[in-house]
Amino acid sequence: MRKLIPDLICASVFDIDFGDLKKRKISGLLVDIDNTLVPWGEPEMEEAFIHWVRKAQKEGFAICLVSNAKRPRAQSFADLLGIPAVGLALKPLGRAFRKGMALLNLKPHEVAVVGDQLFTDVFGGNRLGIYTILINPISRNELDSTKMMRKLERRMLERMVRRGDISPQLAQIRQGSDYDE
Repeated sequence: MRKLIPDLICASVFDIDFGDLKKRKISGLLVDIDNTLVPWGEPEMEEAFIHWVRKAQKEGFAICLVSNAKRPRAQSFADLLGIPAVGLALKPLGRAFRKGMALLNLKPHEVAVVGDQLFTDVFGGNRLGIYTILINPISRNELDSTKMMRKLERRMLERMVRRGDISPQLAQIRQGSDYDE
């Protein structure tokens, strides 16, 4: 269960404190695409998310997209942003996270994983000792299998609060949205 506990929960990527990451000596971000930066299945990224990536880069962070999406989809967003990508990642398997770190030439303690799923992004990152940031999904549109996993995520977060693994306030950020009710 410890491998499912995110280091940080934020409502969206816009709430990530770059200063705090710098204090933790984090200089790279492995960022999910679908429902983290782009609504699932959408072909275009909103300007606000493009600006967020640019801001992170200006703050000194190297960024790599790590997504379970097919490679052409991941690469199209990588090309738009001018950053590397690992598509068809098969998260939570470690291979894609390791490849993303290699593309950024960084080690696990130097990167953070940013994503919307507990069982892929958080579990995969934690297995490798990477700082993990769980955010709320930006859309309700997603695969049916992912929708089922959202119910398990909610139960796991409730259990983490009962055990004292995460604060009720952090869990409320995630559960405060009407996403998975």
